[in-house]
Amino acid sequence: MDTKLDPSRDDLPLMANTSHILVKHYVLDLDVDFESQIIEGTIVLFFESGKKQSGSTKEPCRSESNEACRFRMPEPCHSPVTDTRTFSSKTRSNDFTICSKGEKDTSGKDGNHDNREQASGISSSKYCCDTGNHGSEDFLLVLDCCDLSVLKVEEVDVAAVPGIEKLTRSPKLTVVSEELRNQIVCELVTLPADRWREQLDYYARCSQAPGCGELLFDTDTWSLQIRKTGAQTATDFPHAIRIRYSTKPQGRSVTWTSDQSGRPCVYTMGSPINNRALFPCQEPPVAMSTWQATVRAAASFVVLMSGENSAKPTQLREGCSSWHYYVTMPMPASTFTIAVGSWTEMKPETCSSNDLAAERSLSPSEADFRYVGICGHMEYPCRFQNPSATTQEIIPHRVFAPLCLKGACQETLLQLVPPCLSAAHRVLGTHPFSRLDILIVPGNFPSLGMASPHIIFLSQSVLTGNSHLCGTRLCHEIAHAWFGLAIGARDWTEEWLSEGFATHLEDVFWAKAQQLDPHEAQEQQELKACLRWCRLQDEVRNSPEEMQVLRPNKEKTGHVSDSGSSVVKHGLNPEKVFMQVHYLKGYFLLRFLAQRLGDGTYFAFLRKFVHTFHGQLILSQDFLQMLLENIPEEKRLELSVENIFRDWLESSGIPQPLQRERQAGAECGLARQVSVEVEKWIRMNRRPRKRKRRETEEVFEKVRHRWCELIIKHKYTKAYKDVERFLQEDQAMGIYLYGELMVSEDSRQQQVARRCFELTKEQMDRSSAQVVAEMLF
Repeated sequence: MDTKLDPSRDDLPLMANTSHILVKHYVLDLDVDFESQIIEGTIVLFFESGKKQSGSTKEPCRSESNEACRFRMPEPCHSPVTDTRTFSSKTRSNDFTICSKGEKDTSGKDGNHDNREQASGISSSKYCCDTGNHGSEDFLLVLDCCDLSVLKVEEVDVAAVPGIEKLTRSPKLTVVSEELRNQIVCELVTLPADRWREQLDYYARCSQAPGCGELLFDTDTWSLQIRKTGAQTATDFPHAIRIRYSTKPQGRSVTWTSDQSGRPCVYTMGSPINNRALFPCQEPPVAMSTWQATVRAAASFVVLMSGENSAKPTQLREGCSSWHYYVTMPMPASTFTIAVGSWTEMKPETCSSNDLAAERSLSPSEADFRYVGICGHMEYPCRFQNPSATTQEIIPHRVFAPLCLKGACQETLLQLVPPCLSAAHRVLGTHPFSRLDILIVPGNFPSLGMASPHIIFLSQSVLTGNSHLCGTRLCHEIAHAWFGLAIGARDWTEEWLSEGFATHLEDVFWAKAQQLDPHEAQEQQELKACLRWCRLQDEVRNSPEEMQVLRPNKEKTGHVSDSGSSVVKHGLNPEKVFMQVHYLKGYFLLRFLAQRLGDGTYFAFLRKFVHTFHGQLILSQDFLQMLLENIPEEKRLELSVENIFRDWLESSGIPQPLQRERQAGAECGLARQVSVEVEKWIRMNRRPRKRKRRETEEVFEKVRHRWCELIIKHKYTKAYKDVERFLQEDQAMGIYLYGELMVSEDSRQQQVARRCFELTKEQMDRSSAQVVAEMLF
């Protein structure tokens, strides 16, 4: 590992040595225990060795202290795993017997597993320093890992799976060696895309194969380090390993909480540390992998996950259900998402043709949606090469929420999903994913939405009021299917490649979903631009300059160390979660480019770009270079990649082209109407009048956040209960109100803020709680 890697306090380290070896597939087999708030089980990793395998790339064991690294001694190579059942071609991963509950978690309170305290019944805990005959010459596998109790790591004997010899050149496996096992895995991970069902079945059966020897392992704050005695290169290292582990209640990748009905639930919440506290993995985005997962929970719970299949539960003994999901499109491990709770599938009261997954033939005007040619990504079953998928406007979808939100979902969300999906298809073409689940997450979810493969989380806050907030947010998250998921940033510091595109596209999708004529659409989008301009100005005035830069690493963007490890600048800064500069500056850049080219030219190019780069990772220059190459010379004017870098991506503050545009631009018609309306209400509010309680409740339900801002601004003490209710129920938007309450310097308002924080801080995610605490104390 790179000893020079020294992230600052707010940088996120990506420790995995992806330049040496890559995970190609994960098989997870997990139990969810709400009583102990622990997820435990096994994960099997299937590897492909990387390009850098020479002796010069061997990495010394790293320790955060001056002590020599300590690794757990392995058992002899003949030691089997607990489950040694006979395999058959129908064996499924949900039949696998997981780690006994009796294996005690003896991890330290600091979140780091200490092998000396481990007594899992596997073997005696003997240690050796990393200076002996098995030490510095061995290849070291480094995985991103945090807040996990690792109990056991072992090599998997994939050669023991019946029928596996079909993947080798030998009719019979007479002599089993490390080289043969690795050859089997190599053949398995490179099976052609049209054999994906067979490949998933082999993965499942291999994941249940017996172990053939424990591996040395140790953990530190950010990583799990594994080695095998005598394996001196990545090529020699076992290509299939099984890790037995459990999460911790305080682990930062998942949130244990209660839903709106008061029932327990757990979900991945988009933590700054991603999924490394859910399972050991390779976090760098370059580690594109597939996965399959079997998750067991009490029969009363529903398990939702990033998966291509709409899983149904399999009933097991003693009131337990098993759910199985899989993904065949390689994705970064950070995009894996799971939610377990007492969710209810919401269905419309009356079914209409719009509620079905409709397919239709392309019209001549849409012919440019399809491009002839082979995709540029690694091989997988791609929807862009499937004629029926390219014409599917509305993909199959489901909506889940606690039962108490049924009315709100039926009134607003369910009606919006089909037109928003159809609008996205009309703009960008083929939906990258075959289906979609939408979940209304608990009130402590820290944002309005989050998109993952095949699943979107939405805050309950979007269900209140009219359809505009819900529709725009839904369009934003749907846009991430193309930008953020199907096309990802190779360097996570270039967040604008995801959020800037989604913010720009949400307006376009939403205008089409509302069936606005071009003039109405332009007026609405101009008004949104005015509002975002005001927000961007506030953001620039009130945030550190170094966090306003969209490409902070400049010419080093996308660079990693020799091993593949790197850091995400400001990735752990709790304030970054609430900053919108990447959304706003990215949005204004894309709006600037679309105006320069004309919408017709720009969106035709964008469909071509999606077809070229889906399934791949990009940097800013990939988009900008292709854009400039595909527009007429007369429209380029002074546009160049270098100028755009200088003016928009590598400088803090307001980009100069945007500053000039806003100074010269006239106020749009809708903005003028808003100004007139504001003046009218200011005059009306000066008149004394009484308001019935019923009217107040209706106002609160329709414009909750703005109503609370007005209460705080005008110190309307009679409605402080509305503010308290909002802060407790709508944490996705409430954090900004804490700032308003404290800035007022009114003692009573500050008491409201502190009282609400005391009531909700245990349910808040760590970043939100830290930011609010800094405001209050």
